Amino acid sequence: MSSKAVVIHDARDLRVEPYETPTPAAGEVLLDMKAGGICGSDLHYYNHGGFGPVRLREPMVLGHEVSGVVTALGDGVEGLAVGQLVAVSPSRPCLNCEYCLRGQQNHCLNMRFYGSAMPFPHIQGAFRNALVVLASQCVVADGLTPAQAAMAEPLAVCLHGVGQAPDLLGKTVLVTGCGPIGVLAIMAARRAGAAEIIATDLSDYTLSVARACGADLGLNTKTDPDALAPFSAGKGRIDVHLECSGAAAALTAGVTVLRPGGTLVQLGMGGDMTVPMQSITAKEITLRGSFRFHPEFSTAVTLMQKGLIDVDPLITHSFDLKDVVAAFEMASDRSQAMKVQITF
Repeated sequence: MSSKAVVIHDARDLRVEPYETPTPAAGEVLLDMKAGGICGSDLHYYNHGGFGPVRLREPMVLGHEVSGVVTALGDGVEGLAVGQLVAVSPSRPCLNCEYCLRGQQNHCLNMRFYGSAMPFPHIQGAFRNALVVLASQCVVADGLTPAQAAMAEPLAVCLHGVGQAPDLLGKTVLVTGCGPIGVLAIMAARRAGAAEIIATDLSDYTLSVARACGADLGLNTKTDPDALAPFSAGKGRIDVHLECSGAAAALTAGVTVLRPGGTLVQLGMGGDMTVPMQSITAKEITLRGSFRFHPEFSTAVTLMQKGLIDVDPLITHSFDLKDVVAAFEMASDRSQAMKVQITF
């Protein structure tokens, strides 16, 4: 069956092309795709042809934040029915390697994560109007809209990131970078019990969204480079820093304001960064990485279904598949866009 897909060939070379969709085999389902969110990694491929050492080496279907409606079931599929809306986890670990067997599926040696140029051949993505997926990737999204269901992936990233930090109950948390991941991290930190959340960014627009979504204080470090200075008093006032920008300057600023014994969790992916290791050592700061997710995906859907996290304020724009280039251009404009989605 022929469908259409969003294919990146090189930086700024994005095309909608025919793409063959197979019939679902045993354990698989066919989806009529409904919504797909443009992620920061998608933008890196579009604007720069990759990020850090990860470069496009062949055409690749983009996209990994998606939802769809079940239209056909393969043999042996249980717990799903035709007509159901599902959030689709792009995490497809092998479940057999040493890391999967240790419960670290996000570090799978044979991961097939949608829309990734890390391996070669590349792992093709999910921005298609029809897609065959494993039934195990599907989380029933009853009560959610397709747009909300497509937000499960970035929310899962943030739930995993918050899980890398110590107990946040009553803690003061700094979030640097207020794109969708940063704002969802604010929501997740608040849900985890953070008492005070300070957000920084270079855009007044994204900071306004951060404040509306729960940040106690939003600081523009472009217009006021010393905005965090009051939090550096007495060796630092911040308990946990969730770094969501991938910018070395943001990481350094966080180390300056973290209290001795504080924790820095790096979520943002911006390539290699210079790390102020001497300050980290002297202040006995714990530095934790945070990479993708796995079990957190279904939790993300549940939190949205129960109304405990509201993602609607983040979904600022929606474009038809035929207008995909305009969608990526809008998603690149941080003065007016937060989460831009494509409708299939």
